[in-house]
Amino acid sequence: MTEPELTHLDETGAARMVDVASKQPTLRRAVARAQLRMAPETARAVAAGDAPKGDVLGTARIAGIQAAKRTAELIPLCHTIPLSFVGVEAAVDAEAGTVTLTTEARTTAATGVEMEALTAATVAALTVYDMVKGIERGVEIAEVVLLEKTGGKEDWRR
Repeated sequence: MTEPELTHLDETGAARMVDVASKQPTLRRAVARAQLRMAPETARAVAAGDAPKGDVLGTARIAGIQAAKRTAELIPLCHTIPLSFVGVEAAVDAEAGTVTLTTEARTTAATGVEMEALTAATVAALTVYDMVKGIERGVEIAEVVLLEKTGGKEDWRR
């Protein structure tokens, strides 16, 4: 088995942006997830929408969408791509003390949307943290993972 090629490095090992000009645009989709752990009381406040800073989940949803649209500004070697859809869904399990954010990004482009979905999940999670830190400082962003990507060279699922 050969090592996978690191496409973001040139022949000297310097970081570079990949040239996608010769790739055909295809429909591409990526789904990511972020999970936060907190005290059940904090999760109940998030679910009820009555945290001191306001609607935590609504604010996190908008933050995730905005972040996906700005991914190329945040991640140095990402391409700017036309997003056709970004969604952020939230699920709260108050008893377990978890907030799970699932994000989806779609485009028709020559490169994928994994980074946009992951950025949306990460910034949405950071927004939840920011909005509840006055209730609980010990909130943990426990996981940010890519769940699946379709389109392009190959499909992939966790």
